[in-house]
Amino acid sequence: MRGRVTRARSALSPRGALALHSVDGALSFALRAALAMALPAVPMALAGRADQAVYTMLGSFATTFGRNLPYARRARVLAVVAVAMTACVAAGSVLGAWARPQAGGAGAAVVMAVTALVAGLAKFACDAARLSGLGAVMLLFSFAVAANGSPGPSDVLPHTALTALGAAVAWLLAVAGRLVHPDRPQRVAVAAALRELAALLEAIGAGEDDGLARHRATAAVLQAFRTIGRMPPTATERRDPARDDACVALTDLSWSLLIDSAHRQPADPAGLARSLRAQLRPLVSRRAGALDSVPELTRLIANSRAGPPTPGDHAALGRAASPAAERRAAELVTGPDRRGHGRMRVLLVPALRMVLGTGLAGGAALALGLGHGYWAAISAAAVLHSINVRTAAQRAVQRTLGTAAGLGLALGVLALEPGPVALVLVIVLLEFLLEYVVARNYGLGVVFLTPLALLLSDLATPAPAGALVTDRALSSVLGIVVALLCALLVVHGHAAVRAERALATCTAACALAERALTERARSSYPTVQTRLAAAVVELREADDAAAGELWPAEVDPTALAAAEQRAHRLLDRLVRGH
Repeated sequence: MRGRVTRARSALSPRGALALHSVDGALSFALRAALAMALPAVPMALAGRADQAVYTMLGSFATTFGRNLPYARRARVLAVVAVAMTACVAAGSVLGAWARPQAGGAGAAVVMAVTALVAGLAKFACDAARLSGLGAVMLLFSFAVAANGSPGPSDVLPHTALTALGAAVAWLLAVAGRLVHPDRPQRVAVAAALRELAALLEAIGAGEDDGLARHRATAAVLQAFRTIGRMPPTATERRDPARDDACVALTDLSWSLLIDSAHRQPADPAGLARSLRAQLRPLVSRRAGALDSVPELTRLIANSRAGPPTPGDHAALGRAASPAAERRAAELVTGPDRRGHGRMRVLLVPALRMVLGTGLAGGAALALGLGHGYWAAISAAAVLHSINVRTAAQRAVQRTLGTAAGLGLALGVLALEPGPVALVLVIVLLEFLLEYVVARNYGLGVVFLTPLALLLSDLATPAPAGALVTDRALSSVLGIVVALLCALLVVHGHAAVRAERALATCTAACALAERALTERARSSYPTVQTRLAAAVVELREADDAAAGELWPAEVDPTALAAAEQRAHRLLDRLVRGH
C-alpha cells in the first residue's frame, strides 16, 4: 500500500513544471512565425476585413510544426500539416454552417461531439508521425474556431481559401531560409548536441553522472546525425576532421567523445566542457561560414583522455554516406521500429482518452451554459496531449498558472478597446512571444497563448470583454479538472508496452552488435551501432515514461539497467572496431 501511495505521489508531482530549457534558434523561429501570420493578415485588416483575417492566421499556425527540421523534411512535413490545417477549417466551417452551434441545442451538442472526434484523430496522427510540440491542440483549435465562428454556407469556401493562403505563406517562409542559411538546421542540431555533451562532462567531473545526462547527450548527438544525414562514425575508415564540413566534423567528434567518456573519465572534463560551450555562439549565429576551431577541439579531445590511447581511439570519423545510407540513417536514429498492428493498438488508447476527455469537458461546458464551451475541450486536450500521468499533472499546473497570467494580459488589452488593425498587430506580437518562449517552458507559452486565442475569438465573433474573460477562466478550469480525472481513471498500457518493447529491441540490437563484432563484419558497423544507439535512447525514454504512470510496468528495473550498460559497452567496442 505504501508503495502505491509513493508511486502516486511521484506520478502526480508537478516537479519540473516551471523548469526552463535551453533552446537554440528560438528568435529566428519566432520571427518567422510572426511574419507568416502578419503578411496576409495585416493587409486584410487594413482593407477592413479583420474578421476574415482570422482564417489566414489559423493557416499560419502550420509553421509551429517545423521548428529546426532540415529543409527537405521541413518542406514535406509542413506541406502535410498545411493540408491538414486547411482541411480542419474546411470541415469546421461546413459543420458550423449546417449545425449552427451558436443557436445552442442539438446543433451545439453535435459540434462538440465532432470536436472530440477531431481531437482524438489529431492526437493519433501526431503520435503516429512523432510530431511534438503543440501538435494536435493547434489542429483542434483551428477546427473549433471555424465550427463556432458563426459561418454561413457562403463562408465555407472563403474561409478554406484564406486558411490555405495563410498555410502557403507559412510554408514558403519556412523553406525560404534555405536560400540564405542552407546549413542553419544542421548548426542548431549540432549546437544542441554540444550543449548536452558539455552538461554530461560537467556531471562526470562533479561525480554526478546518474545516466540521465548521458541519455540526453546520446539523444542529442543522434539527432544531430539525423539532421546532417550521416551515420555515426566507426573505426572502419579515418578522415581528417579539419578538411571536412564543420558540422559533420563536430558531430563526429561529439560521438567519439560521448562513447569514450562511458569507459574512462577525461583528464579535464570541466575544461573540455568549456571548450564545447565556446562553439555554441558561432554555431547558432546567423553568419554562415566554417568554424575555425575543429582542429583545436580534436587536439583537446585527444589530450584529455586519461591513459594511453588504444588502437582506434583517434579514428574519427566515418566516411560520407551514400544517399541510400543517409535515408537509412534518418530512419534508424528516430528510434526502434514500432510499426505494425501492435503499434496502432498502443496509439489508439491515448487517442480514445483524448476523445473522452475533450467530449466530457465540452459537454459539461454546454450543460453549464458557458459561452465558448469549446475552450473547455481545448484545455482538456492540452493537458491530455502528454506522455503519462506525470506530464499531464505538469501540464495542468502550467496551464492553470499560464491561463491566469494570460487572462490578466488579455483583459488589459481589451480594456484599451483596440481597433481591428491594432488587434491584429497585438495578435501577431503575441504569436511572436508565444513561439519564442513555448519551447523553453509550456507554462510561459500559455501566458501568451491564452490572450492570443481569446483575441482571435473576439476578432471572429466580437463579445463583451468581461464575458470573454469569464468564459475563458471557467472553461479552462473545467477542462483541466476533467482532463486530470481522465488521466487518472482511464488507464492504458501505452507506457508499459513501450517499456517492454524497448527492452526487447535493445536486447536484440545488442545481440546483433555482438554477432557483428564476433564475425568482424566491419561493413555493417555503422548500421549496427546506429540501431543500437537509437535502441538505448528509446529504452531510457520508455523507462522514464513508464515511471510517470500510476501503475508500474511489469519489467524488472535491473533488466533495464543491465541492458543499458551492455549497450554502452558494445557501442564502445563498435567505435574502436574490436
